[in-house]
Amino acid sequence: MTSFTLCLSLLSLLSTGFSERHSKDAVTSDKSAQDVMHKENIGWDYSNIQTKFNLQSSKHTEEKDCGIIAGVGESLVKCNFNMTSKTFVIIHGWTTTGLMESWMSGMVKALKKQEVHANIIVVNWLERAHQLYTVAANNSEVVGREVAMLVDWLQKVTDIPLQKVHMIGYSLGAHVAGFAGKATQNKIGRITGLDPAGPLFEGTAPDNRLSPDDADFVDVLHTFAYGTLGVSIGIEQPVGHIDVYPNGGSFQPGCGLHDVFNALAYGTIGDVVYCEHERSVHLFVDSILNQDKQSLMYRCPDTKTFEKGMCLSCRRNRCNKLGYNINKIRSKRSSRMYLKTRADMPFKVFHYQLKIHLFSSEEIQDWNPKLYVNLYGTSGDSKKASIEMPEQVAANRTNSFLVYLEDDIGDLLGIKLIWEGSSSSWSLWFKRLWYGSSSNETEDFKELEIRKIRVKSGEMQKKYTFCATNRSAMKMSPGSEMMFTKCLDGWPIKNKTSLHS
Repeated sequence: MTSFTLCLSLLSLLSTGFSERHSKDAVTSDKSAQDVMHKENIGWDYSNIQTKFNLQSSKHTEEKDCGIIAGVGESLVKCNFNMTSKTFVIIHGWTTTGLMESWMSGMVKALKKQEVHANIIVVNWLERAHQLYTVAANNSEVVGREVAMLVDWLQKVTDIPLQKVHMIGYSLGAHVAGFAGKATQNKIGRITGLDPAGPLFEGTAPDNRLSPDDADFVDVLHTFAYGTLGVSIGIEQPVGHIDVYPNGGSFQPGCGLHDVFNALAYGTIGDVVYCEHERSVHLFVDSILNQDKQSLMYRCPDTKTFEKGMCLSCRRNRCNKLGYNINKIRSKRSSRMYLKTRADMPFKVFHYQLKIHLFSSEEIQDWNPKLYVNLYGTSGDSKKASIEMPEQVAANRTNSFLVYLEDDIGDLLGIKLIWEGSSSSWSLWFKRLWYGSSSNETEDFKELEIRKIRVKSGEMQKKYTFCATNRSAMKMSPGSEMMFTKCLDGWPIKNKTSLHS
């Protein structure tokens, strides 16, 4: 079975009223209705549009969809379309059931709560999406053109400001939004791509997929862009002005993809795939509903560098808000941004960089000790947190690590560093007893000296230096722990030799 066939096989498993002021803006007055009727016949043929457009507004809160028909001004009057408010266009992806995906109602409710007077248009292209994936993917461009026809018609008959049009597309729907953005006569304000589909789009030219040119601002969340077993359901390449890779763009907490072989064995791989792919939706909804717990993301060249904790800077727009309230920063090249998250809402975590110089009497290379920390702060103490190690560490040099916490512990006061003993201690002891000592099996006998730990908080943008509490006992070995207390706000500044000294 080829990786593409496997990918398609996995894909098949996914299975209050207006205020008086705002009432005047809705297409309900006689004058507005007459204006719309007068403008509706603009010489375009809308009769072949198969896609359905359902308006959800504050006057339709009980999921009583109101259908908008391009070219029929009466439908705007009937649906109370608001000509001055924001307009959201939500687009679903490929479907194996032929039914509307459950996440869409959650998205609509979140947007209604945040933008009470907004027009929320749900795009229904189920007939074309409920096909073989390859057929549905080919249909995405046609659907995109029909969405563009609706937007152009709305702009002509209601004069809606296109900067207030925000398309949100999930999976294949993200590319539909991209094709719509390409086809509109004038550029819309924003497109948000939620884990855009990868198969048949990865590596293609910008004209054939979602791209930064499709709107004034394009932001993209990648949550299942991992090629395990040759499979990537979401697109991996950057396709927006800002491309966000939560948890590296794969292995979302709580989804279980780490245990992919057990998932295959127990027949739960479909749930795993669905969880990873749809996490992009829930991260975006979370950014609307939990704005008091706003997740921060950080610009970084790649996952490995981020997981060393080396990208937690907010200087020169290097950090940003995840999701709905993102700062719309545009550059010639796409900005890759990273963050860690919790397993469920609210997804916000707190990121820390730890820089530790490991002194040793012997040269130790390519080594992976099991290190953990407890952080103590003014607002509480953390649970034991694992120190991320994207690559093996070396002694007698400074190593940088990433630690993240689910709770806000306030300003840092102290650190406990824990070195857990090898889980294979007994087997190593038996091998040494039976076969004799080996140079490759000395992990339990290593000893390190650690004098200080430098810490940077991503969310607070503060630096600290922590020194060993007991200066006469700064050596560690497996199974031991050390306490460090704050000895400096900031990091020590190295003396710079003057050129004239």
